[in-house]
Amino acid sequence: MTKSPLHIITGYKRLPKIFYGDAVFCAFDTETTGLSSKNDRIIEIGAVKFNKDGVLDSFSTLVNPLFPLPEISTRITGITDDMLKNERPEKEVIPHFLDFASDSILIAHNAHFDLRFINSFLEREQKEPLKNLAVDTLRMSRTLLPENSHWTLQYLASQFNIQVNAAHRAFDDARVCMELFKLLLEKFLP
Repeated sequence: MTKSPLHIITGYKRLPKIFYGDAVFCAFDTETTGLSSKNDRIIEIGAVKFNKDGVLDSFSTLVNPLFPLPEISTRITGITDDMLKNERPEKEVIPHFLDFASDSILIAHNAHFDLRFINSFLEREQKEPLKNLAVDTLRMSRTLLPENSHWTLQYLASQFNIQVNAAHRAFDDARVCMELFKLLLEKFLP
């Protein structure tokens, strides 16, 4: 199977027209066992589907990687092996996430990371890679806020007074990503 390039929107000036049109967006985040999309696995997916009128739906689930978690994953996320032992594996969870996201425009902070994990799963399952357009709020914030010295999601949330309830948990990070996207759109791309 040939690899498809990620479809990341970088022309930010056209985003307001897309957002205030009929587009549906899906801010999402994954927590993983490590950094390698080939060898590591997703352990949590969180997502918020929204449009110009507000939140439409949400998605949040833990995922059993089918092997013990590295200590670093537990330290960063607070997710433990015990929390995952009765959860469904990627094979059962990711298709539900893909149905949830359907043809929406995906939004993630450091989108390449999360999209790589989803596409690696699809490749292992011998399925086509994602075709969705995507927005990377990390890249977007670096472009729109060049004077910043940091662009992590938590740093930007603090900078713009976006409430963080559970950093490094997929659903809350997805919600914060959605809030950041809307704020950047309203404040810097009127």
